[in-house]
Amino acid sequence: MLLFSISFLVIFLLSTVFRFLALRVDWAKNLPTRPETALTLMIAAAHWALSLSLFASILFALSYTVRKQYSGLMSVVILMVLSFVFFLGFSAILDNWKAVPPAQTSGIPLGEKGVILTRNNTSVVLLNGTAEPLGPRVISISGQPLTYQSSVGIDADGLSGLPPVPFGDDSPWFLKSIAIDLKLNADLFKNYYSNGIGTFFVYAGSLIFLLCSLGCAIKFSAWPLANLFIGILAFRGILAAEVFLTSPDIQEVMASFLKDSLPAAFAVPLIFLVLGALLHLYSILIYLSKRRYDDDY
Repeated sequence: MLLFSISFLVIFLLSTVFRFLALRVDWAKNLPTRPETALTLMIAAAHWALSLSLFASILFALSYTVRKQYSGLMSVVILMVLSFVFFLGFSAILDNWKAVPPAQTSGIPLGEKGVILTRNNTSVVLLNGTAEPLGPRVISISGQPLTYQSSVGIDADGLSGLPPVPFGDDSPWFLKSIAIDLKLNADLFKNYYSNGIGTFFVYAGSLIFLLCSLGCAIKFSAWPLANLFIGILAFRGILAAEVFLTSPDIQEVMASFLKDSLPAAFAVPLIFLVLGALLHLYSILIYLSKRRYDDDY
């Protein structure tokens, strides 16, 4: 119990800070038309970190209980209860943060007039600073002459006549895909919480039930490090499957297939519950067979 609580809090706080810094860097690279405040970026970072903390803390707790050979049934029950309590509590806190008056928040000061943004061989000088990201700018690309772009307004479609700042994203694909899936997972949980505690309880509870059933994957090998990597791959697969099953296209296919027999919103939680029950049953059978083998010898 103490181990899970400490790991959840540590992972949540650290990942929130790093995600917040990453969002600030992305904001500086993309320069959106609507300036972001520190509070809005912090809330977005905390939602992302909450999803990461859920997956990472359960993986860490399962690995620890398997390595220490604690009681499987008791550990899983306690882990499921703690996971849901922490996840629900932090979701409620983040939802209440939205009630902070806008007057108490301020934009992110990333520079005054003439601020220079540099990446690789490209530099952009914002003549009016980040307060007017679509204002006049001078672009310097190595080996090319300076380019001046004047201020252009937003058209009817909400698009700017100015091209985006020519900054690329050289993050590794594997890490970037995990970050995207965690963001989609965080947005999904946020929407479920906004729609009501009942739907949030069903979806979050079924996902936690499935994640806690992956103890069989973590004790697959006799090497603890190999089990950790197998567990990471298993949790990554669950995250990818969740994003796939909750995508609009798949939800539309499920709705047309189920018709009036079952709401499409409950199809994915039902899949999680069935798969988790099968994995829990497999773990119980393995435990009983080993216990019977020990009794015979």
